[in-house]
Amino acid sequence: MQEHKPTYEEALAIFKEFNQSESLLKHAYCVEGVMRYFARKRGEDEEKWGIIGLVHDLDYERFPEQHCQKAREILEERGWPEEYIRAIVSHGWGICSDVEPQTDMEKILYAVDELTGLVTAVALIRPSKSLSDLETKSVMKKWKDKGFAAGVNRSIIEKGCQMLGVELSELVTEVIAGMRQVADKIGL
Repeated sequence: MQEHKPTYEEALAIFKEFNQSESLLKHAYCVEGVMRYFARKRGEDEEKWGIIGLVHDLDYERFPEQHCQKAREILEERGWPEEYIRAIVSHGWGICSDVEPQTDMEKILYAVDELTGLVTAVALIRPSKSLSDLETKSVMKKWKDKGFAAGVNRSIIEKGCQMLGVELSELVTEVIAGMRQVADKIGL
């Protein structure tokens, strides 16, 4: 099949074809928003980075045991570019994929995926239930509480920070800023 550059509409349609969960869609929007934020900041292709963020968990709801492997299959069948597929598969490095993040785009996706979950959890326990008044220090405080948002794999976030050569607090600040761009879409 001929490789083609997917449109946002195609990406959203394929994500919704394989996922019914509202929380998974909100997570996809979170990661998309953060990826777009980083792309803009770095002068990269915002649409490409956003699409990759949007569909990174494409196969998670339907094929949790084959997460990342099934995404490759689905996207190859539809002629998606290898660069997109590789980035999506690399976000599962060390867990469900042996594809190590190499490019900035891949490293950022790897680092921010889990972190958006922690930021969301912290925002939801605030009186405002909003990102608008969420500060980095609040997230950092909850970071230390391993019982809080226990499903968030903190070691992946730490590894992602190392790959990017940034401090955790700096990444948290950037992720909050990126998520604020999609606050309406995600209800925060």
